[in-house]
Amino acid sequence: MLLEMVKMVREAVPYPIVEPAHMELAEPSIATAFDRCVDQGAELVVISPYFLLPGRHWHQDIPELATEAADQHEGVTFLVTAPLGLHPLMAEVVGSRVAHCLSHVAGEAEECEACAGTGRCRLQSAA
Repeated sequence: MLLEMVKMVREAVPYPIVEPAHMELAEPSIATAFDRCVDQGAELVVISPYFLLPGRHWHQDIPELATEAADQHEGVTFLVTAPLGLHPLMAEVVGSRVAHCLSHVAGEAEECEACAGTGRCRLQSAA
């Protein structure tokens, strides 16, 4: 899904360089994505965490990883943006997802991309 999100962002934003990155455990890493941005001409790398809320990863881990990556590129600056948080459009996103899931369990819509093939989006009750 990360690659699909990056594709959607590339189509929606006016920035010429958009690269995916994982914070840990998978490639491309923040360092790899940082390198790719610089290789494409970036002098400012903006790291936009795909997180709902601030936490240690946003406050500490990502800035440390970005600093390490930037240290390899003299003159290149970076910014770690705020997480999605309480952005007004998040309420619309939540409402849209709930409406879709309700439509799915009513038999009116297919599973969403998050649940596709898992069978997890179903009505449940206590035993």
